[in-house]
Amino acid sequence: MAGNPHEMDRNRMKQSTGGTNSGSSRSNDKLLSSAVKSASYNMVLQLLLRVLTFAINAFVLRFISRDMLGVVNVRLTLLYSTTLFLATEAFDKACLGKLEKQDWSKIINLMWCTVPTSLALAALLGWIWIYLLEVPDSSMMPSYGLGVVSFAVSTVLVILSRPLYILGQKCMFVKLKVVSQGIAELCKCVLTVILVLAFPHWGLINFAVAQVVYGLVTSVVYYSYFVYYINRQVKKDEDFPLTSVREMFPTYRSDKAFVDSTQAWLTMSIFKQSFLKQLLTEGEKFVMTFFGVLSFADQGVYDLVNNLGSMAARFVFQPMEESGYLFFSQLLVRGEPVTKQKQDSCTMAVEVLASFLKLVILLGGIILVFGMAYSFLALDLYGGSILSTGAGPVLLRWYCLYVLIIAVNGMTECFVFATMSKAQVDIIYYIHNYFKDSEFNPLQKVIPSPMVLAALMMALFVTLFSETMFCCNRGLIFRLLHIAIGGLCLLSVLGVIYMQELSIIKFIKQQFKQRHKH
Repeated sequence: MAGNPHEMDRNRMKQSTGGTNSGSSRSNDKLLSSAVKSASYNMVLQLLLRVLTFAINAFVLRFISRDMLGVVNVRLTLLYSTTLFLATEAFDKACLGKLEKQDWSKIINLMWCTVPTSLALAALLGWIWIYLLEVPDSSMMPSYGLGVVSFAVSTVLVILSRPLYILGQKCMFVKLKVVSQGIAELCKCVLTVILVLAFPHWGLINFAVAQVVYGLVTSVVYYSYFVYYINRQVKKDEDFPLTSVREMFPTYRSDKAFVDSTQAWLTMSIFKQSFLKQLLTEGEKFVMTFFGVLSFADQGVYDLVNNLGSMAARFVFQPMEESGYLFFSQLLVRGEPVTKQKQDSCTMAVEVLASFLKLVILLGGIILVFGMAYSFLALDLYGGSILSTGAGPVLLRWYCLYVLIIAVNGMTECFVFATMSKAQVDIIYYIHNYFKDSEFNPLQKVIPSPMVLAALMMALFVTLFSETMFCCNRGLIFRLLHIAIGGLCLLSVLGVIYMQELSIIKFIKQQFKQRHKH
């Protein structure tokens, strides 16, 4: 690829700010199409990962104790997710945001700051997990310390590829994330099964080895792809900012700053909020880990219930949030008021935000309504009486309400963090104020129509009555009848949505058409 990447970056920005409305509109359509495609691929990825996880849990339960399941799926996974989130969340959001002037060398330098951050966090949290928290009985799990170290090392290995992950996201390489995570997760799951079967006496070491391999494979896939992409002889995307493999790594020049000060301060502001967000996201695991309210065996059972309840959130809403953030961050200039944004960009942002919000409300409402009457049956089919007796069904019903709340919160959050400046991040009261001096009001369009709400309420009453009459201790025939009634109610609700929510149906159809065009 010929030419200076920074000069091309300036030319691209010039085109986006000074081009014709038609050119800008086509660019926005392409951006939206890429975001929708990214969401679709991510949903497929999440579905495959959930299927793999469920299959692995169902398999390993026959070969390991519930205590082992609790330590791995709650204690050690919390260490991994907390280190990964705190070390990357703020940098991800700061680097993905759209600025008037983008210096790619500074962006890449800031991306690489995730690596020393992860090393510090992994060391600190690993020390806490080993020396301050309750340690499992050494006679049952003698390799707990090794497990902690392995999960911490795995986090650092994954974060070594994080700069390339951000680069791929900014360049709209929508399939790369799906392929890399899919390959890494498949290797981890297959290796776990092999090790558990071949070396059951290794216990926790099996999961530790598989987790390290996951981190290693993730980085290998990313680096292999970008080395190939940069060095290939055929013409590359003219918008791709790097011309050599060396530019993938940090660079220092004495005549300019190492990182962009605006992005650096924004990173600091978001980082402060990341602690609270992680506590809210993984709150129940922190309570179980730090206060010991449940035994490791009970934590293992809870995690299975949690995985079932969070399926919709991870399969549907999380990919939508990630793609929504990517779309808004590339469409609107961070920190600029709506009156200074391009009007066609604002129009599209309002349409997409309103459509996404209504879509997650509709999906969340369906999950809430049908979750009330089918929680017991779902748990009984998945884990038998060990999950369906006791508080399991009640927890899952409340979880369905929680899914609706976090779906709305997540979609509004992706817009907020994509457009906020550093000062605005520190004062959270945003979307209404952002649009108050303009003709736009996306929040006005998000409430479902009265007919849809009535259909959801009717479905709730019918399915609850069906559960009382036919489920779930009267045999297979009555269970199938209960499922059939739920299916008919769901089809009825979807039919009402199709007839009443014309704007959201039009939006979905447009995205499918755009996807096939590109």
